Parts: sequence; C-alpha cells; structure tokens
Amino acid sequence: MTATMIKEFRLPDLGEGLTESEIVSWKVGVGDTVSLNQIIAEVETAKAVVELPSPFAGVITALHEQPGTVVEVGKPIVSFEVKDDAGNQAAAAAPAEAALPKREPNLVGYGAVVESTGRPVRRQRTLAEPAPPAEPETQAQVVESAPVVEPVETRPADTGTPDTNAAERPRSTPPVRKLAKDLGVDLERVAGTGPSGLITRDDVRNFVGGGDLPAAAQELAAQEVQPAPARAEREVRTPIKGVRKFTAAAMVSSAFTAPHVTEFLTVDVTPAMELLARLKESKAFAGHKLTPLTLVAKAVLIALRRNPGLNARWDEANQEIVQFNYVNLGIAAATPRGLTVPNIKDADRLALVDLSAALAELTDTARAGKTSPEDLSGGTISITNIGVFGIDAGTPILNPGEAAILAMGAVRKTPWEYQDQVALRQVMTLSLSFDHRLVDGEQGSRFLADVGALLADPGMAFAMA
Repeated sequence: MTATMIKEFRLPDLGEGLTESEIVSWKVGVGDTVSLNQIIAEVETAKAVVELPSPFAGVITALHEQPGTVVEVGKPIVSFEVKDDAGNQAAAAAPAEAALPKREPNLVGYGAVVESTGRPVRRQRTLAEPAPPAEPETQAQVVESAPVVEPVETRPADTGTPDTNAAERPRSTPPVRKLAKDLGVDLERVAGTGPSGLITRDDVRNFVGGGDLPAAAQELAAQEVQPAPARAEREVRTPIKGVRKFTAAAMVSSAFTAPHVTEFLTVDVTPAMELLARLKESKAFAGHKLTPLTLVAKAVLIALRRNPGLNARWDEANQEIVQFNYVNLGIAAATPRGLTVPNIKDADRLALVDLSAALAELTDTARAGKTSPEDLSGGTISITNIGVFGIDAGTPILNPGEAAILAMGAVRKTPWEYQDQVALRQVMTLSLSFDHRLVDGEQGSRFLADVGALLADPGMAFAMA
C-alpha cells in the first residue's frame, strides 16, 4: 500500500538575493490536487510579479499566508500531502524514474521530475476533520521541507498557552484578533465574510452591534469605529513596497553613487520618420509594430559599435571597468506597480524586424506585470521613451550598474532650418545621462552625435556599420 507524507514548501529566493516577496493571490485552495510545476500562486518581488509553480504533486493541506502578506524568503507558505512509494517500490525505483518525463523547473532553485499530470480536482475535505487512524505499514506522516531547504518540524506559534486545535482556529489576521480580544468577542461565534471565510474587522464590529455583548463592549466598539478626523479624509496613504520600494532604493543609490552628467541634442528626424512610414507599408514588416522607439533603439545599437565605452560597468569591489561585448538593451516601462527596466538580451545581434518584435513583446509583458526576474537583470544600457507622455527632454537617472541611459523626447513639427530655408520639420530632443567615472565628455558627446546622425540620415548606418 502507498504511504503518504506532509511536505512544506518555503518561499524561495526568486532572483538576485531578494529577501522577501508579497503573496498577491493563490491559484489553489486547501483540498486541491495539484501536479508538479502547476502554477499555485502569484507573488510580487521587489522587481516584478512572478508565477510560482508547485515543487510537488499532491494535495494542498494548508495555505500558511494570506494574499497581501509580505513573506520572508525561507518561511513556509504552503503544505502538501504527497505519496511516498519509496518503501514498497525501492527495487523498481530506478526503472520507474527513468520512465518519467522530464521538465525544466519554472524557477531556479527548485523543481523536479513530473510525478503526475491532470487538472486540479477539488477534494471534499478540511483540516478540521479528524484524521483516520493511521495504519503503521501504510501511512507515515512526516513533515519535510521543499528540496531547497532543510527539513523542519511544523508547530504552532508559541503563544504561551497550549494550542490543542490550531487547525480549527477561526481564520483572521492579528489586528482582527486583537480587536476581538479588546471587545471580549469569541471569534468562534463570528461568521467571516472575507475571502475564504476570513473574519474581518467589520465582522467583529457587526457582531458587537448585534447586541450579544454587554453595553460596555458595544460602547468600546462604537468608539473604535468612529470616522477618522476630517484631515485624514484629505489624504491617501499607500504602503511603499514591491516594485516601487525597490525602484526608489535603486534610484537613490544610483543618483548618489554614480556622478551623473546629462547632455542634450535636438535633431531633425524627418528622414527617420519618412523611413518609418515606408517600413510600415513593407511586406517584410507586415504584422509588426513599428514606432520611433524602434529606430532609436537600432540607432543606439549601431552607435555603440563606434563607442563601446558606454556599454560598460564600474566594478567597485574589484576596482575594474567591465566592458561588455554584447548589448542587453533595457527599455524603461511604466507599469501599474511602478517603473521597471526589462532588457532585450543580445539586442545587438537582432535585425530591425526582430528588434521590433522583441520590443513589442517586452512592453506588452511589462504592462501585464508578467516580466520575469531574469529579464529585469543583466542590462548594459537603457532607453527611456518620455516622448510618449508629450515630454521633450529630461535628465534620466542611470539604471544601477549601467554606464548610460538615453531619453528620447516627443517628435514635434517645428520650424527648422532646412536647405537654407525655414521649413516645418519633425524634430526630437535626445537626452543622454552617463556615469562620468566611466564615460568622459568626449565619449558621451560622440555617442550622442552618432545617434543623432543616424536619425537625421538613416543612410549613415552604412557608413557606421
């Protein structure tokens, strides 16, 4: 017969030494049967929202954290009941494992051979139900951690008194439990109206207002629910966390670590815009999204060949300048959760049509909040398109670890000198910020001039290639 065991899955490090993540949502519930690598949750790191795959195939027995909770890396977040066939199938283990299909884990650090397949099935069971008598030779209840952490014993939090039935404790948050204690409310008598039966503060207040408690408790509840002062209604306070918290820290570090210099160049980009219109009508670009950013990105990649010093990093620890022989082109993207800078790997190897496709995929993924941690790391130089907001110029802050960032302004029809006459031309301002430890004024100026020359006369690409 098949034995079972309980396995705990702890929140893994989702990339670059991140210490915590917020549970955004659960895709499963207690009693669900899940397969290996099935998406069980969405978590928000300091950089992006990441889908969390299951490291086990089995039945969900407990969700240890609620959505909206910030969890430290290494803490348990979910428990599984899984089969343990080791005792009865030791002799056949090697052939069985060889026959199982292989899959790459979705995140670095955990994942294994697929043990089962199929859609999740809801099982009619709860943690409050008494467990059936264990058969010594068929069931071994063992608490183990996920493959990336050491096994630990699962026990209720130390409250100073024995917890004889922690599994049956009403679902609520610490502030709600404190409120109930202050009001003398037994949470066992309160019906929860929150997600999955979670007891909220309003549930406790409504229970008190029902007249089941002494007048003193009702008076205390009334004081607790009094509206905030008028001044508070004029303010909205939002917790600083996730992507916005990381971005703020990174920008402060960059601004006060790298000596920024910003140069500006206003360019007649009419020839580039005319080229863009022709490309949009070309069969080779049918179905591709072409924008001014596409041409600016290509101009940056070509200009870097003549000015490789801007594609570098300052290594403080080793006191070295690291120059990259590849270009991971970062594109600043505004998302509902804050600014991110995903990058296109080896962008310098892409033809214009492939670059346009990569840019479209990058922006769509970023706006959907699905950018992976891998795509947010390893950038070598960045572009920020402030022109889409109608802005002409700015002084962008360097993405940490990079030597330069180019801001492209709006394309405007402007009176301009053209062939010794004043004509209405399409004009753009480019703003280049660079790290003066790595890039001196001459290097930065030459690079910016090359980008401008390519946009003013796209035919210059042949001369610079």
